[in-house]
Amino acid sequence: MVTFDAAAPGTTRRTWERDTRLADAPVFDLSGFSAVVVLAAHPDDETLGAGGLIARSRAAGVPVRVICVTDGAASHAELPDLAETRRRELQQAIHVLHPEAALDWLGFADGRTEEQYAEISAAIRAALDAAPADALVVAPWRGDGHPDHRVVGELAVRHAADRVVLEYPIWMWHWASPDHAETPWDRLVAVPIDADVKQRAIASFASQIEVPVEAAGAPVLRDDFLEHFRRPVEHFAAAAAEFGREYFDALYTRSDDPWSFRTRWYESRKRALTVASLTRERFRSGLEIGCSVGHLTELLAERCDALLAVDISERAIAEARRTSRPGVEFAVRDVRDDLPGERFDLVVLSEVAYYWDEAELRAIRSRIRSALAPDGILVACHWRHPVAAHRLSGDRVHEMLQEEEWARVVAHVEEDFVLEVYALDGASVARAEGLA
Repeated sequence: MVTFDAAAPGTTRRTWERDTRLADAPVFDLSGFSAVVVLAAHPDDETLGAGGLIARSRAAGVPVRVICVTDGAASHAELPDLAETRRRELQQAIHVLHPEAALDWLGFADGRTEEQYAEISAAIRAALDAAPADALVVAPWRGDGHPDHRVVGELAVRHAADRVVLEYPIWMWHWASPDHAETPWDRLVAVPIDADVKQRAIASFASQIEVPVEAAGAPVLRDDFLEHFRRPVEHFAAAAAEFGREYFDALYTRSDDPWSFRTRWYESRKRALTVASLTRERFRSGLEIGCSVGHLTELLAERCDALLAVDISERAIAEARRTSRPGVEFAVRDVRDDLPGERFDLVVLSEVAYYWDEAELRAIRSRIRSALAPDGILVACHWRHPVAAHRLSGDRVHEMLQEEEWARVVAHVEEDFVLEVYALDGASVARAEGLA
């Protein structure tokens, strides 16, 4: 557990900004969310960590609900009525950021979230269960070093269901550094903000910035610490979503074609390139992992005597079966623990492996290799641009595929996607036909 002294000088804003990774963090796309739910362990957390995001939501016409878990009364325990003071400060700050935002003041005791874990868990679960299915959830970063931040962050991720979760660091900027092992560079994303609006909101928390003379000690929010929150950008750690059956079924409930496979020229061109990369004219038995609603399946079926197309989503498979072709079998499978046991001379892995973590991908690629016939090939194609909610980048997926014992016989790389074919025998098309 990280320990730190808030009263001591910490890592400076300038130190963080000298590291180019901060400026290079991918910009998180806020579009597509019908609502935003922001959780705070203490009043002022939401403004420091996500005040700019809240203000941007207001400008975009997106409703926001702020849920403050504790009363914040432990910062200067000797001050009378501090909980009520902090509640008024929070209301004032939220009015600056998003006057129409709803505020839920849960009022749990500051500094005692671990003792009140079950009660807080029930309250957060109820709040998130009432939120829209496509709401963005924003919460304290679980690694922030403050036990209240950890508890609220853990419960937000646990009860977010299939929603995207952004975690905002606060004290990390103080105790960590660009080279600290705990700094979540691999998940850091950026949201450009209006820094002036955020500063006006932060100024609402006078009890934390300008401590009254009757209070002991120094301000909780030192001016050098507040420098971290004067940037024209906010940074979040994108929490890894649990990409299970419920997540994808929810996507297909909202749309029978969530990624517009049917209508985008980009997608139809990519499918054509995928099929053109096949190194044989015919295949005896094919396996398509993550077939979605079956658009690529239709093209693969023309090249396979038999094709098994699987997807984790029952709704996707139901939609795919509506246009089923002869020789195609559709099945609901989560290949993380249910990869078909047959032998295949074609396996297709298109736009799916970045939903797995590295351990899952290593296990699946090994099982795919065991499932390939001696003359079999694996075709892999993945998006290359950053997607905050994905566990892996498309490039990382293909780096890991190349670690397996097979030969890469096709490599096609564009700015948008990478398409590769791996073969156990390593034979090129020309060599297989005796031309080379």
